[in-house]
Amino acid sequence: MAIETTTLGVLGLIAIMTLTTLVTRFGGVFIMSFLRISPRIESFINTMASSVLIAIIVPMAVSGDLGALAALVATGVAMLVIRKPLPAIAMGLLAAAVVRYF
Repeated sequence: MAIETTTLGVLGLIAIMTLTTLVTRFGGVFIMSFLRISPRIESFINTMASSVLIAIIVPMAVSGDLGALAALVATGVAMLVIRKPLPAIAMGLLAAAVVRYF
């Protein structure tokens, strides 16, 4: 299946991605409404979030360019120092932009 990269095709793709995101978000909440959140399930949810994050970061650290590595290090250091995610992400973006500019 191929979708043309015209304005209508791009808008169609955005609509499909939006619908998929909404279905998975609301579907997850709907399914979890039938489960009692036990300590085991809570531990699974917390661990799963970390696993997804690691699955995204490790390939970037191994095969990414210098800008990606700078962003990773800057974000990690900022997170350890200030312990707030949004400023840490901003530091990572800034570090990647500076490295890629020069």
